[in-house]
This record gives sequence, C-alpha cells and structure tokens, in this order.
Amino acid sequence: MNAHRRLCILALAALLTGCEKPGSAPGAAAPSFRGVDVTGAEYARSFSLPDPDGKVRTLADFKGKVTVVFFGYTQCPDVCPTTMAELAQVKKSLGADGERVQGVFISVDPDRDTPELLKAYMGSFDPSFVALRGTADQVAATAKEFKVFYAKVPGKTEGSYTMDHTAGSYVFDPSGKLRLFVRYGGGAESLATDIKALLATG
Repeated sequence: MNAHRRLCILALAALLTGCEKPGSAPGAAAPSFRGVDVTGAEYARSFSLPDPDGKVRTLADFKGKVTVVFFGYTQCPDVCPTTMAELAQVKKSLGADGERVQGVFISVDPDRDTPELLKAYMGSFDPSFVALRGTADQVAATAKEFKVFYAKVPGKTEGSYTMDHTAGSYVFDPSGKLRLFVRYGGGAESLATDIKALLATG
C-alpha cells in the first residue's frame, strides 16, 4: 500500500470516528428512532415555569422518567388534544413502565389558560400530566430556548383569536437530556416504540 493511499484511509477513519453520538460507547450502535434524533442539541435544555398550583417546575423534577414536552393551548381544536391523547394512550399501553413517562404541557396562551382550566384540561387526558403557565415574558423565553414558534391569529369576531404554534413534541431521556423531536401526526405506536427505547437507557 503506498503512502498516499494509507493517508486517505486514515483520514476516512478519523471522519467516521467523529460520527459517534455524544456519550455513546465507541462502536456502540445508536438506537434507531422513529422521531427525529436530536441527541446533543444545544437548545431545549430546560424550563422553569409554575404549574397550576404555583409551584415552579423544571426538568430536574422528572429525572428518572422519559419526559415529553409539548407547547400548546387549551382551546386548540385538533393538534393539542390529539397529541396529549396519544401520549396518554402510550403511557397506558406501557403498563407499569408507563409510570416512568411524564407529559408536560406548556401553554402559549397564558391570557386565557388559567390555572384552573389547565388543571382540568390535563385531568381529561391523564392526571399525572403537568401543565405549566408563565407570564408572557416567561413563555417567550422558554419558547426561544426550545426554538418554538407561536403567534396570535385574529378570529372572525372582535377580540377572538387562535394560536399558531409549533406542532411537535420534545422527548427527554431519563437523565434529562433532549433526545428526540417528534412531529405531529406520527401516531401513538411510533411514539411508544421510541419511548420504550429511551426507557431502556435508564
């Protein structure tokens, strides 16, 4: 083998080595996810917002669980209730392991989503799911951290409006690290597969 070819092979090997996922053992096969694998992302690192009882919650509160974070609002006609219903279905389908799945709903409509309304809304899906509601500035800062888009869309009558918002969920592993972005419409079966894989990591 000539020197030029040997250098090319070494360079290729170095490039391939750089493809290891952060924190993975050398040569270990990374899990194959249905959702978008965002392991190692430098955003969506945490949140700090009050729940309906006024207690400030952070990701650290749910360590040991696979935590699924979704931004939405209670008057959302389709995306929000479908997403929360699917997550509740997944949790139930996992049996005892479902106790290690935590749903977190962050309101992008704090003007209308009162603590009482949010508590009742979560209860309609799963009583263990947590809703968070901050001030307008707190919500904006959290959305920026998660790279979430949201905006008011004026309705047909004066003072009425809907909210456009990012329709996807952020999934954290039991250690609290962001691992997946799950687009709306993937279905409960696909989400269950990914959550099972993450539960197996811790």
